[in-house]
Order: sequence, then C-alpha cells, then structure tokens
Amino acid sequence: MNAIPQYRKLYEILRKHILTGIYEEGSLLPSENELCTIHGITRPTVRQALDSLVKDGLILKKQGKGSIVRKPPQNIGILSIAGTASAIGVRYLRTDMLKKPELRGWPESFAFELTELEKESGCIYLERLRYVDNLPVFYDINHLPNINLPRFTSRSLENKSLFEELRKNYQIQILGGEQQLKAINPDSHVKKILKLKSEKPVLYIERKLITNKEGFNIYSTIYFNSEKHTISGIF
Repeated sequence: MNAIPQYRKLYEILRKHILTGIYEEGSLLPSENELCTIHGITRPTVRQALDSLVKDGLILKKQGKGSIVRKPPQNIGILSIAGTASAIGVRYLRTDMLKKPELRGWPESFAFELTELEKESGCIYLERLRYVDNLPVFYDINHLPNINLPRFTSRSLENKSLFEELRKNYQIQILGGEQQLKAINPDSHVKKILKLKSEKPVLYIERKLITNKEGFNIYSTIYFNSEKHTISGIF
C-alpha cells in the first residue's frame, strides 16, 4: 500500500489533539511556521493539512489570527453519523466479527436505491455483533461498494471502528445520510444472535450513509436489543 502523505500524518496528529481536548474550543493551533519547524515539513504541506481540518469543520482560519479550534459536533447516539459505539460511550466493550469482509453481489431486494457504479462494482459484505456490559446488544449487517477499497477483505476489524478504518486507510469520511427505524418481532436467527429469551420487539434500523467520495455510500442494517439498554446522546 502507498505510503501515507506527509500532510495526512500532520492532519491525523492535529485531529487527534483537537478531538481529545489538547486544543480546546476557541484556542489557536501552532502557526504554520511553528508546525513546519516541529514536524520538519514544508509550508504547502502544512497548509494542505490545515485545509483538510477546515473541510472537516474542526478549525476556522482567520486572516492575521491563525487557525482557531472549533468544537466538534455532538453525537446523537445511534442516530448520529459517528457510529453505534457512540450511543453507549464508555460501557461499549467489544465487537465480534460474525462474518469477515467478503466480496458479494448486491441482494436482489435492497432497502435503498443503488447508483449505477455501486451496482456494477459489487459489494463488500460483513456482519458484526457488538457487546455492552458483556451482553450482545447490536447486531449489524453492512454492505460497502467494492470501489477503490484495495485489500479491504484482508483487514482485521475485530474490536475496531469501521468508520475509523475507512477514514484512516481510504480517506473515506461520513458526511450525512438517511435512515428508517421501526420496532419488529425478530426472527429466530436474530433472537439466537442477540440471545433473546422474551417475545419483546427489537429496534430495526436501515441506514444509508453518504460519504465524501462520489457514488460511494455505506449501507447498514442494525438490530438493537433495547431490553436492558437505551439509546442516548447529547445534541
């Protein structure tokens, strides 16, 4: 795989420092000259990294002042574009892969309309089971278009964020999307996976997530066991 560009390395460092609170909202990042000196890179490279942060909404550049840190948007639990892990915060423990990424054709019946490019390229299919407090709570099925994802099927996603893997390794970021939610009576397969003993319904979610790559959308089906857990978030 190609080496990570210098601007991307700086972008990842600054992004991490902003999201972890090292640089607080309203504070200034080091100047372009300082970043050049610290990281031993050229000014155009630094500017490219800063432009990426501006595009992500993490900084605001003001003439004569510098790069001002902006507060990242709050997640709204499972309804956010940050992924289902944000819904349960520090209680989120692990993700098990039920089906590792594999190449497939698209299902004949699909919840969302596909682009021509997506149809032509086939999809990468994977299933995950996500645990909260050692109990299976989220069962999700994902379809990713097989478009410019070299060696994705050989990647280990055990206990990793799918969205972070796409962002870091393929520069694919979630911009927004649409979803359909309803309560359903789960079939025997879902009951077995989520270890359901009662006849209570589960929350069924179909999601289409739009990314920064034209014609590339992520499709997820999620079964959420709300018997002992609730979806929460700040907005």
